[in-house]
Amino acid sequence: MTNEVQDFFRDIAKARQKLAKHIPDTYKSFTGLHDNVMEPGALDKKQKELIALGIAVASHCKPCIYQHTQAAVQEGATATEVLEAAGVAVLMAGGPAFAHLPEILKVFDVLGVKY
Repeated sequence: MTNEVQDFFRDIAKARQKLAKHIPDTYKSFTGLHDNVMEPGALDKKQKELIALGIAVASHCKPCIYQHTQAAVQEGATATEVLEAAGVAVLMAGGPAFAHLPEILKVFDVLGVKY
């Protein structure tokens, strides 16, 4: 089960290198926007990652769920905080969002997060 997540994190690094080569302006613009928006301000990085995770769950974006779960944990979010943020996404987006919650658990397993 966790191989899917491990493969994703390995493959995304390779894909980003290719994208930076083939569409450098788009790549730089998007990553610059991402880095700028995720800098601490009125909200800290952990809060921003939890918001991004909620949107990822509500949007049913598996790659986004993987990335923002990992980032939230790296920013100090607990499993309870991550799952509560995901619960808010379920409230807003219903059953399809709920169906994507196991993707968070896959990332927890890879990262060794207890839940």
